[in-house]
This record gives sequence, C-alpha cells and structure tokens, in this order.
Amino acid sequence: MTMLIPLLAFAFASLLVGGAAMMFSSTATATIEQRLGEVAGDRVTAIAPAAEQSHTIADALSKIGKLVPRSPSEMGKLQQRLVSAGYRRNEAVGIFFGIRVAFALTCFAVLSLPIIVRPNLLVAMGGCGVGYVLPGMVLARLAKKRQHKIRLGLADALDLLVVSVEAGLGLDQAIQRVGEELAFAHRDLSDELRLINLELRAGKARAEALRNLAERTGVDDVASLVAMLVQTDKFGTSVAQSLRVHSETLRTKRRQRAEEAAAKTGVKMVFPLVFCIFPAVWVVTIGPAAIKFIQVIVPMAQK
Repeated sequence: MTMLIPLLAFAFASLLVGGAAMMFSSTATATIEQRLGEVAGDRVTAIAPAAEQSHTIADALSKIGKLVPRSPSEMGKLQQRLVSAGYRRNEAVGIFFGIRVAFALTCFAVLSLPIIVRPNLLVAMGGCGVGYVLPGMVLARLAKKRQHKIRLGLADALDLLVVSVEAGLGLDQAIQRVGEELAFAHRDLSDELRLINLELRAGKARAEALRNLAERTGVDDVASLVAMLVQTDKFGTSVAQSLRVHSETLRTKRRQRAEEAAAKTGVKMVFPLVFCIFPAVWVVTIGPAAIKFIQVIVPMAQK
C-alpha cells in the first residue's frame, strides 16, 4: 500500500501533464492552421477541427447539464448572470450545469482516492459541495469583471457619441459607428452596441433595444444612459446636448468613485498591518529582549 500511493500519484501527474500538453499542442496546431488558411483564403477549413472539438465538448457538457434538476427562480438569475458575463448562447445554461456537475464529481473522485490525501468520505463530500459551488463564484467574478470593463469604456463611448451626433449622424448610425470604433479598445462595450444595431435591424423599437442593453449589462451607468436616451427620444429634446451633460455627470461620478476608493485605502490597510506587519515588527523588536529575559529568569527560578 505504501508503494501504491507514489505510483498512483505519478500516474495522475503524468496524465495531467499529458492532457495539458495535448491541449496546448492542439491549440497551437489550430492557430497555425487558421493562419495558413487565412493566407490561402480557406479560413473555414482551417478552423473546422478546433470548432468541431469545442462543439463536441460543449455538447457533452450540455447533455450532462440537462439531467440536473433546476428551479425557475434559479434559472432566471443564472441566465441573467451568464448574459452579464457575455455568454448569450441558448445552450449556455446547460453547459454551465454540466461544468458544475463535472467539477463536483472530479473533486469527489480526487478526494476519495488515495492520490493527494488519505481517503475520507466526509472530506470528499465537502469537496464535492465546494466543487459544485465554485463555478457559480467564478461566473459571478467574470460578470463583475466584464461590467467593470463596460463601465470603464462608457466615458469614451459617450464622447464618441457626442462627436458623431454633432457631426450630423442620427442616433442609430452614431451607435453603429461608435461600436465599430470601440472594437479594439473596449471589445465588450462594442459587442453590446453592435447587438443594439442587430435588434434595430430586426425591427425592435429603439427604446426596447436600449432597455435590453441595460438588462444585459447590469451596469448602473448604462441604465442611467438608457433612461436619458429614452426620455430624450420621447420628448424630442437635443440628443447631443443631453449626451454632453450626461458625459460630464458620468465623469464626475467616476472621480467620486476614485476618491471613495482612495478614502477606503486606510481602512483596508488596517488588517494587513495588524495581522501581517505588526507581528513581524513585534518579534524583531521584542524578541531579543524576551529571549534574554528568559535566559536570566529561568536559571534564577531553578535555584
């Protein structure tokens, strides 16, 4: 049994390294084939193997996710979070549940086998629960990160909208133009603006398309911008003037958020100072005196 544990650990590490090597090698091969296909004018053929492999994995995870029982309230919140994180496919919910189940089973299998720790049913069940919850935490983190990126790019988008509208473009054409210009600097916001254009071309009303933007992103600044544009369109006021005023208000809010974050720095530094730096300083300053005190007092006490 003692010899079996190192052998199993070696086999597990070998499989892990081999799987990672195959994944990276397949990714590099797909990238090279894609570039060669672009040069040769056959891009679809170049990316077909990688696309088929990703679709196969996604289909397998989606089939696993369909077997998981779901509640309507959880489905609504989860779908909204997936959209906020940028995953809008119809199969996104099933794939997420498949990832959650697969990760939970993997954690249970790793902790229940004598590979890393001694087998323990309670630890394995706890690891299974953590593995089931962890993908949701990662998804929430991805959604917040994407919302932060959209919030950072909103000021530049407003400036470009003001310039485009004042140059004579309509609001729809200005949104399309800004979406194209922001494709390199702020990709997430550019995708959302392009999606507005697709909805407008499909026949949706402008107010509904703008409200869908606020619901998809979940950013409060975008919601206030949408409310301003809907009111401007409804009452017929100047779009350029409204955008300019809103841009100044948004920059003021950004400066206030930066000042608030700077004011919180002192409070946040208390915990690392108390638990990390202060004990080290205490040991360095008081430690030698305490050692000398013990060396003097202990022999006297023994006498």
